[in-house]
Amino acid sequence: MGVLIAFFLFPLAAFAVTPGEMLADPALEARARAITMELRCLVCQNQSIDDSDASLAKDLRGLVREKLKEGMSDAQVREYIHSRYGDFVLLRPPVKPDTALLWSAPLIALLAGAAAVWMAARRRSGFAAAPAKALSEEERARLKALGVSDPDKPTS
Repeated sequence: MGVLIAFFLFPLAAFAVTPGEMLADPALEARARAITMELRCLVCQNQSIDDSDASLAKDLRGLVREKLKEGMSDAQVREYIHSRYGDFVLLRPPVKPDTALLWSAPLIALLAGAAAVWMAARRRSGFAAAPAKALSEEERARLKALGVSDPDKPTS
């Protein structure tokens, strides 16, 4: 029973990395996993290459491990992949003019939502424009002189 409870309380992460891909050196494998968790799968787009089953993700995982075996640092491996695939491959792209809209989009959406809620609340609570006042006798006379019918009188 305890195992069943643990199974539901602590969901197992389903990683796409197969045992055949893993490096023999545990320290090097840990570095590879840390890097692949930061890189976006170009096929799935909302997964890291560490989590993706796509063949391109598998190829990129192999490339990361190959570059680590060649002696590259973590930063060099990230830069190597980034230089070939651009900002899109990074799950956390850098803040720069090209990505400003990407980084500001959540704030813009939040402000637009707040404005919409405020406007809806304002409309419902009667803060909308006050109803027009009835015309004075002077205004009615001016309208009659212009040949316009009185807007206050119902038409049948």
